Amino acid sequence: MGNTNDDAEKQKVLVVEDDHDTREAIVTALRWAGFLCTEAGDAARARHIIGNYRPDLIVLDLGLPDGDGLELLVDLRRSDDLPVVVCSGRDSELDRVGGLDVGADDYVTKPFSPRELALRVRSILRRVGSAAAPGLNVLSFGEIVIDVDAHEVTKSGKPLALTAREFELLVFFARNQRIAFTRSQLLKNVWKNAGKQRTEATVTEHVRRLRHKIGDDNENPRYLCAVRGVGYRLVP
Repeated sequence: MGNTNDDAEKQKVLVVEDDHDTREAIVTALRWAGFLCTEAGDAARARHIIGNYRPDLIVLDLGLPDGDGLELLVDLRRSDDLPVVVCSGRDSELDRVGGLDVGADDYVTKPFSPRELALRVRSILRRVGSAAAPGLNVLSFGEIVIDVDAHEVTKSGKPLALTAREFELLVFFARNQRIAFTRSQLLKNVWKNAGKQRTEATVTEHVRRLRHKIGDDNENPRYLCAVRGVGYRLVP
């Protein structure tokens, strides 16, 4: 990925895509945007790179020659919260929600603009690495503690593995406890520009996953509560 001093300051993106032309277009756009890129045309190569040269973010195709990209994502999510943007020709709502369900931070359908993808990558990495406002670096409710600067969440002292988007959603709720938000408001505040491509079902799915990860019962939640006719609020 390069070893100059300038390169050492750049964020590293792994592009996993079996189609050469598509992969080249993505890599070109990302490098133009200032990222260091490495490439993999199959899952085996991707696993090797992740294990030996951990990137800052992965752009992941689902249709790989040696397996489904979702399998790679599922395996990754068992132990890592590395941001992942899925790029796939599977464009049904079921596919998009399914990709988010297993831990993708964003889901882009083909055909897409490589430059728009680069902007989404930058947005996700900015959220992951952004510092919180002074005095708000550590948030808590119940047994949950959120260290915003360290990008860590613990429950009763034990770390929780959240995706970048799940983390941002939890931070937003924790900073606005007891306030009810519509799904549309959550899209605007958490997904920001990417929210234009998302639906309210995206919010519902992320809340469901977040509840599961923090140990909240989806049928009878203690913290992330549904507000009938409105949306959701966090009750400390």
